[in-house]
Amino acid sequence: MIDSKLSTPMNVATSKLSYDDFREIILKDYEAAVQSRYVSLLGRKEVLTGKAKFGIFGDGKEIAQIALSKVFEDGDWRSGYYRDQTWAFVSGISTVYNFFSQLYAHPSLDADISSGGRQMVAHFSTALTDENGAWKNQTIQKNSFSDISTTGGQMSRTLGLGLASKLYRNNKDLEYLKYFSNKGNEVVFCTVGNASTSEGVFWETINAAGVKQIPAVISVWDDGYGISVPNDIQTTKSDISEVLRGFQRDNNAYGFEIFKVKGWDYAGLCETYEMAAKISREKHIPCLVHVTELTQPQGHSSSGSHERYKSEERLLWEQEFDCNVKMRQWIISSGIAVEAELKEIESTAKDLVRAEQKRAWTDYRKLLQSELDEAIHYLSKLENEIVELPLNILKSTTEPSLKEIYSTVRQVLRDLRFENSAEKDELYTWYLEKQKLNQERYNSKLFTENSFSPLEVEVVEPIYSTDSPILDGREVLNACFEANFKNDERLVAFGEDVGKIGDVNQGFAGLQEKFGEIRIFDTGIRESAIIGKGIGLAVRGLRPIAEIQYLDYLIYALPVLSDDLASLSYRTKGQQKAPVIIRTRGHRLEGIWHSGSPMTVLLGALRGLHICVPRNMTQAAGMYNTLLRGDDPAVVVECLNGYRLKEKMPSNVGEFTVPIGIAEVIREGADITVVSYGSTLRLVQEAAMELDKIGISIEIVDVQCLQPFDRTQVCLASLSKTNRILVVDEDMPGGASAFILQQILEQQNGYYHLDSKPRTLSAKPHRPPYGSDGDYFTKPSVDDIIEAVYEIMNDVNPQQFPKYLV
Repeated sequence: MIDSKLSTPMNVATSKLSYDDFREIILKDYEAAVQSRYVSLLGRKEVLTGKAKFGIFGDGKEIAQIALSKVFEDGDWRSGYYRDQTWAFVSGISTVYNFFSQLYAHPSLDADISSGGRQMVAHFSTALTDENGAWKNQTIQKNSFSDISTTGGQMSRTLGLGLASKLYRNNKDLEYLKYFSNKGNEVVFCTVGNASTSEGVFWETINAAGVKQIPAVISVWDDGYGISVPNDIQTTKSDISEVLRGFQRDNNAYGFEIFKVKGWDYAGLCETYEMAAKISREKHIPCLVHVTELTQPQGHSSSGSHERYKSEERLLWEQEFDCNVKMRQWIISSGIAVEAELKEIESTAKDLVRAEQKRAWTDYRKLLQSELDEAIHYLSKLENEIVELPLNILKSTTEPSLKEIYSTVRQVLRDLRFENSAEKDELYTWYLEKQKLNQERYNSKLFTENSFSPLEVEVVEPIYSTDSPILDGREVLNACFEANFKNDERLVAFGEDVGKIGDVNQGFAGLQEKFGEIRIFDTGIRESAIIGKGIGLAVRGLRPIAEIQYLDYLIYALPVLSDDLASLSYRTKGQQKAPVIIRTRGHRLEGIWHSGSPMTVLLGALRGLHICVPRNMTQAAGMYNTLLRGDDPAVVVECLNGYRLKEKMPSNVGEFTVPIGIAEVIREGADITVVSYGSTLRLVQEAAMELDKIGISIEIVDVQCLQPFDRTQVCLASLSKTNRILVVDEDMPGGASAFILQQILEQQNGYYHLDSKPRTLSAKPHRPPYGSDGDYFTKPSVDDIIEAVYEIMNDVNPQQFPKYLV
């Protein structure tokens, strides 16, 4: 471990810079630090005066971030968190104006260039796509992955961002992708707070980065606390770099290069980052920079005061060792500048920050005032005493919000529900137009909304001939993967047991031998890291298939999937995308573990991912073919008991496509619609044969995808024919089956076609016990399906279908 104890600048005599150039750099850096500090101080005031909801700032970390910015080159990547404002300003990915616009939640990408008002302040990102959704050239800009607030959540995607550089350097077939890499020379700079190193995702990432030798420089900003909890409670030995000593590389093994440097030591920080970036960039060795003795002058955030938990002694120390104070002292003591010069710099910086804050607030108010004026204009036309009070309230509003404006308009429209007038119609028309605007502001871009959407992929039917071989389903899937890997050098696949043995169910059997370990490889048991690896690779132009061995294990990666991947397009307003496919398997394995079907969890947590639930491997292959031609992320849940079931091999196995979000009638019937998906469909099909003998004809609909759901309303068409519906699912009661029913009855207006009470049939509210008997009494069985259908028909015609159970 390299422990920097420098406290004086490099020898100017040996520098290539002239003294004047050197002095100019120092003073410019000090100006940047002062400017960023004023942003923090003023930002907190804006929150406390009520102009903004919440504030979290980077005060106390200014000098370290300035040093980091000096080695951050075009093409490099940042995966950071909400303390990095100084780096953002110095690197040019954000400005003071942009910062305050985000603080006020300005719903425009021109003002809040990172999120268009969707993320709270200090969450930075750069645009990776143009207005048409095409990738920008990442090698000619400084790239910042969109920040998330999740503690330590920025760690996992660091793996993929760095691994991409390694693949671009070592795989010559990727040299044509010049928009994404300059021969793999890019470094990913990850920043994380000291308290976040207690998170499991930190340790997963550190371990995986050491194994794969990821070109990453991970900075730990250590100010001694995690909100009110000090390091001696957070970390063994109260020192993360001491704990990580075992990761230090040596002559016998790969590992990390670990640096330790004080956060107020300008020269030491510059030298440390120069060394770390050089090692990582040239040798693809991961580095950890532990930046100690940082301060947090305003406490954790605008929601509390650090005086409540810091001792008087600690507070006095923080004043003395404030990085800006120490740099100021060093500049004067070294003769680089005198007091008067620094005061002028400080005054100029303060004026600039105040001016840019006012400009941001003025522009935000202009937007609000414009819509307020329009609302008042249309409301004033209504000659009705009901309108007088809300209109006067709006007129007297000094600091309006969109919420106040549109809530007032909606109230007036409700109050005038019995009135008919041209003026009311005019108000309503204006309101509807503004709703379109507000939908774009606040509700758009959850998925790709352009030609790169997988929903736009052309449907190509599978081709069969009389001599098409009948094989195990796994062989169809294997052939699909092989064809795609041959056709697209960007594809990579990884996960537990994916490489050497070709995954536990042989979908990738033999493919590592054909395409090499650089494209198909094994990982350790670290689900968060696997998903993070996929996210980072996808953002850098590759097409990863990240495997989570069983559906139950997806839960271990849920924070990364939910907080990062699922919200990426939405929180950047479509400026970033990560088309990673998560491949997993579930349904029907017997036992408490590996047998769950937590579709409710996926539906609730993964809005922003397509959730595909193919009934067999041919359908799965078609979905993979579709998804690989689009730019949205997705989860594909393969049927765990379907790999050895026989299926016909299409002759165009790598080309045919299954449309995403299109349900399919797989059996025609007249009496009742039964809706299901995945492995449960086979049980429904078996039940159908028994029901035929009883005289009940069921129509079976395979939804195929839960997100998006039945875009062409196949379920509604079936229900309008049978007028009765049963939803069968392995999830727990009130889970995916309830979601499906809500979509059909409410969203598709299927309620109007019902002649009988709609029913759901799901698993018991616990995981299945081990063994076939436990499975039979826990999950829907053929008998359960038959009896549920029979009960519905008993209500319809008790004479023909009398009750036979008490």
